[in-house]
Amino acid sequence: MARKFDIPAIYNSNIIRQIKESRQILDPRKKDLDPVVADFGPVHFIIPRHFGFCYGVENAIDIAYRTIEDNPDKNIYLLSEMIHNPTVNEDLLGRGVQFLFDTDGTVRIPIESLHEDDIVIVPAFGTTIEIQKKLESRGINPYQFDTTCPFVEKVWKRGNQLGKKENALVIHGKHTHEETRATFSHSAAASSAVVVVLNPEEAQILADIMLEKRPLSDFETYFSHKCTPGFNPLKDLNKFGVINQTTMLATETQTVMDILKDAALQKYGEENIKNHFADTSDTLCYATNENQGATRSLLATDADFALVVGGYNSSNTMHLTELLEQSFPTYQIRDASEMKSPHEIHHFDQWKKEVLISRDWLKIPKDRPLKVAITSGASCPDVLVDEVMLKVLSYFKKVRQLDEVMSEFRHEPA
Repeated sequence: MARKFDIPAIYNSNIIRQIKESRQILDPRKKDLDPVVADFGPVHFIIPRHFGFCYGVENAIDIAYRTIEDNPDKNIYLLSEMIHNPTVNEDLLGRGVQFLFDTDGTVRIPIESLHEDDIVIVPAFGTTIEIQKKLESRGINPYQFDTTCPFVEKVWKRGNQLGKKENALVIHGKHTHEETRATFSHSAAASSAVVVVLNPEEAQILADIMLEKRPLSDFETYFSHKCTPGFNPLKDLNKFGVINQTTMLATETQTVMDILKDAALQKYGEENIKNHFADTSDTLCYATNENQGATRSLLATDADFALVVGGYNSSNTMHLTELLEQSFPTYQIRDASEMKSPHEIHHFDQWKKEVLISRDWLKIPKDRPLKVAITSGASCPDVLVDEVMLKVLSYFKKVRQLDEVMSEFRHEPA
């Protein structure tokens, strides 16, 4: 039986909860990735099979809120944002929790100021070995309130196994992201050489350096700020594997693997590849795969536009937006408050790294319902998706009653 988590009532959803429960009853094996349509009359919401809180996020929220409830008289700290969702993090701050670091690693509260009876919660991204040791030096057990996602730990374990076999490691990720910083730290402790690549373009540069199609000096240009000291691709990539930041596009991680494996094939030959390139496809996060696969199913629909709900520093949310942008106008918003009116929406542009204002975004068809694809990141509470849907509906007249629409998603378990 799947583990049940205790999620605070403030995150309870009415609309999305019922739709997800309906899908689970009708498709318990999760074989059907086709989206469903919630028909509200003048607006049809096209809703994917998988989105919202994943196992790792629910685990983190369960541990964090239980820790707060069980320790009312203690100072409670989070290393940094527990997950990349402002609603969740603002609520934790409101309950007296303090953050020791910003998401970029900037110190807010020095660890040296903590006492052994203080509580420190490790976020879902995990943390570095260096920070763990600092906490231990203050008499604080970094593993007592550890919400590190099990799938992040799976990546670390695989990296450790490869390191023990003298493999170098290539991490596909954003080198400034908390999870990648943690994975880098754990990998460096197990392996003599680690380098981070952001995307297939960087993987190709690394592959070309490895094959001596580019000068070795290019490694200094592109990778010196995100590798272990002394990393030499001509020597260290003699034997290596690829692991990833779990929130990256799974297809992109596979492309990175394919590019570097192809370089190894060219250099060492098919008959020797197993001695030089380790298969690490088993480290790809199931939730990332599910959410991205379900999001791709939206691309085949005839939606007028898409709304993606999630934090502006959430990597997995940005990747969902990136996918949907391929087919129709897409707006990534933190919550319903970003929809100022039918004529103005504030939304995040991950390419410009800024919040944009779009005018007349809600273009209403004259002779048919408006079709809105809607999804959310793995750290976004479903209740925020409910609120976005209700805000859109508030701009229309003659909307079907919520209970009437929801009745179409009520099914009894077999």
